[in-house]
Amino acid sequence: MTNSYKHAKMELDILFKTTDDSILKEFESEILSICEKFGQSGQSGGSAPVTASILSNAIKTLCLFETIAPLTGEDDEWVCVSSFSEDVLYQNKRNSAVFKRGDGKVYYIDAILKIDRSGSCWSGDFWINNVDFKSKNPDRKVSGIGYIKSFPFTPKKFYIDVTYVEVSDGTWESIMIDISQLDEVRK
Repeated sequence: MTNSYKHAKMELDILFKTTDDSILKEFESEILSICEKFGQSGQSGGSAPVTASILSNAIKTLCLFETIAPLTGEDDEWVCVSSFSEDVLYQNKRNSAVFKRGDGKVYYIDAILKIDRSGSCWSGDFWINNVDFKSKNPDRKVSGIGYIKSFPFTPKKFYIDVTYVEVSDGTWESIMIDISQLDEVRK
């Protein structure tokens, strides 16, 4: 039994005595197994924080059904979802926000996400400014979709601060607050 295991066991026991409904109770044996393996891996004071961070990030990412390796674009990564579309359309099995059209063009619907002052987040189109919004010219709207130029591809999300304007009963439009946030997207 390693020191990592002993420390984890002691801390979990204290937690479970003081918190009856800790969700960690359900995962106690798995947590202790990971801590034992970590203790056996020979980490030093310098490498332990880095390794622990990599492990915790990988577990979080996998539990959230996110990818830990770039998308390959290979044929076995796609499933046909044409029944939901008028055109030939494929959805990526590893990242459900990535689609491929029949013409081979691939896009990522979560490339640009709108976030409002309350912290709520959505995908979709938005106006760059009030002037464009008032023009009602659809060509002046920005799409949150990003086309993927090549594979391997690592999905990245960009967050754009927006304000919402009600245009009719229950219908809202979003307008960017700071156009400079698109600078990173353009890169």
